[in-house]
Amino acid sequence: MRRTLIAGNWKMNTDHATAVALAEGVAKGAGDVENADLLVCPPFIYLESVNKALANSPVALGAQNMYAQPNGAFTGEVSASMLTDVGAEYVILGHSERRNILGETDAVVNEKTIAALEAGLVPIVCVGELLEQREAGKTAEVIEEQFKGSLAGLSAEQVAKLVIAYEPVWAIGTGKVATPEQAEEVHAGLRKLLADSYNGEIADTVRILYGGSVKPSNAAELMGQPNVDGALVGGASLKAEDFLGIALAL
Repeated sequence: MRRTLIAGNWKMNTDHATAVALAEGVAKGAGDVENADLLVCPPFIYLESVNKALANSPVALGAQNMYAQPNGAFTGEVSASMLTDVGAEYVILGHSERRNILGETDAVVNEKTIAALEAGLVPIVCVGELLEQREAGKTAEVIEEQFKGSLAGLSAEQVAKLVIAYEPVWAIGTGKVATPEQAEEVHAGLRKLLADSYNGEIADTVRILYGGSVKPSNAAELMGQPNVDGALVGGASLKAEDFLGIALAL
């Protein structure tokens, strides 16, 4: 049985004080959440402070990105070992903003995914289509291409350790939300890709999250779908009450 995961992606938001306060608020309310795992992903610079704020709580810590190389002359980059060193357990990879604003390719996401797994991090590998791709009827084609490119060369054992997130780009920060039926269709397609590319056991094991304007008011319906195993939450993760409200809506 796949356990629901509610992950908060704080993106490039908060300052030190608000990051710590937000983490403390999530940690304080986490004891009321029985049906889901909780994860927060603050900006790099606040990871260590947020980790301290989460101490003695069940809330996990993740990062929003990483570089594939373990060390070296890569100014401004952060390695997987640096993330684990400050307490991170998860890392978001291939987020649509990394792909569509910062130009990351499937090959880049693939390199990072392999490096994250080797370092003991749980990658949350993101896939998702643009509005024009959905309107052109290319959603399934785009998702399959990103899935295969991002996970190229990974063994079934490796894939069993990661999380996939479906993020329709047109629903991120726009207030638009995929209908539960639209989300389920893509998630079911991803589940089939896992089964066809690996095996049925892997398909039944891997958690697939939905990301795109998830709020307490729509969480239950979205995550009530058979193949939606949680949420990658953006804006609503910046308020502890809203973030916890999503988990409590299940």
